[in-house]
Amino acid sequence: MTYSETRLSQGSPVPWPSHWRTVPLWSMYERVKDVDHPDENLLSVYREHGVVKREGRDDNFNKASLDRSIYQLVHPGWFAVNRMKAWQGSVGISSFRGIVSGHYICFRPTHDEDDRFLNWLLRSAPYTAEYASLSRGVRPNQVEIDNEWLRSLRIMLPPLEEQRRIADFLDAETARIDRLITASHKQSDLIIERFTESLRVLTTTAGLDEVTATGISWMPEMASAWKLMKIGRCFTTSSGTTPRSSDVTYFDGPHFWVNTGDLRDGAIEQPRKTVADAALADYPTLRIYAPGSLVVAMYGATTGRVGILKVPACVNQACCVLSELGPLSSRYAFLWFRAHREEILKLASGGGQPNISQDLVRGLRIPAPSRHEQGEIVHQANSLESMSSRQQQFQMRRAELLTERRQALITAAVTGQFDVTTASGRNVTDGVTA
Repeated sequence: MTYSETRLSQGSPVPWPSHWRTVPLWSMYERVKDVDHPDENLLSVYREHGVVKREGRDDNFNKASLDRSIYQLVHPGWFAVNRMKAWQGSVGISSFRGIVSGHYICFRPTHDEDDRFLNWLLRSAPYTAEYASLSRGVRPNQVEIDNEWLRSLRIMLPPLEEQRRIADFLDAETARIDRLITASHKQSDLIIERFTESLRVLTTTAGLDEVTATGISWMPEMASAWKLMKIGRCFTTSSGTTPRSSDVTYFDGPHFWVNTGDLRDGAIEQPRKTVADAALADYPTLRIYAPGSLVVAMYGATTGRVGILKVPACVNQACCVLSELGPLSSRYAFLWFRAHREEILKLASGGGQPNISQDLVRGLRIPAPSRHEQGEIVHQANSLESMSSRQQQFQMRRAELLTERRQALITAAVTGQFDVTTASGRNVTDGVTA
């Protein structure tokens, strides 16, 4: 097969099979803005999936406009472009009738080519690069593409039967890769679930045969040799504050200042924010806590997450700090909070975003083994977490490699780099390792 280089618009030339023909986008599509159809089904354009139905999806965080009369009607076969995110690949040929944002650019087809092939082609890496080169804006991530700039885009077209073969191949092979990616994500989730269940066992019964009832519905058993103690008897609890933000002299000083965003169920070694001596002097509740203190997020997006201070630091008002009184180590309590976060959150107050109070934290009852047993439990948990982390990283790396292979497969197919009638998907997806 012979190749020739062609510019899709104003970008770098791309090698294409010499027997493919080249036509401008304007010869295949015409711009249409058909509005005032508020009762049609809502559609959206996703970078990963193209044009999809919005109904039933929980991964679309853009709220639909209350005035849907400004939304545009598209039909199967129409080309929809998110003008602000085309540079990321948010374009696609619709398989549905419905309405899309009034800010999209919508094109009605005037051709007899294969829509499935065009969907793969126009969403491929070479074309995404072209949308980026055609987009204009004053700053990164705030750029737009315009209809007039799209008109010059060159569409590379193999013969119709070849289009269909490429579309059939990509439909089948990407579906197979997608199943493998989904399986990797599920395996990663299962690894996390298994580790959390291991923490529950370690911090309640430690796998011992002799157990006793706790009287707590969400933690019904514990090792019979252990004591059930309130957090308030094992730790002092306190919080911090947020200095007046308008006074710049309170910030960027020598003292670490932990916010809930720093709590990621691990060690807190380098908090992102700091405060000055003036803040400590003017706010008595802004005290510095010693390394080893346990910090719990009481409200906000990270409610229930925990962290162990590795450096001296103060905290804001959304953090509860637990300082040891003797019976329990902060490392053991750290594991127990992680193991039972879901149950603790159900005890919290609030609507869509529950809050944890210091009173609630102090009143929680926790199984208390001896300090020696606590050390052994912490050691076992650390070993399990290291193993689980390695397993999870393997699965996530596998998913990343499969995603890269998927994109490479699409690019190779729609640019004619191999004959899909003789290609084997096994060469693309089998043997993927991290």
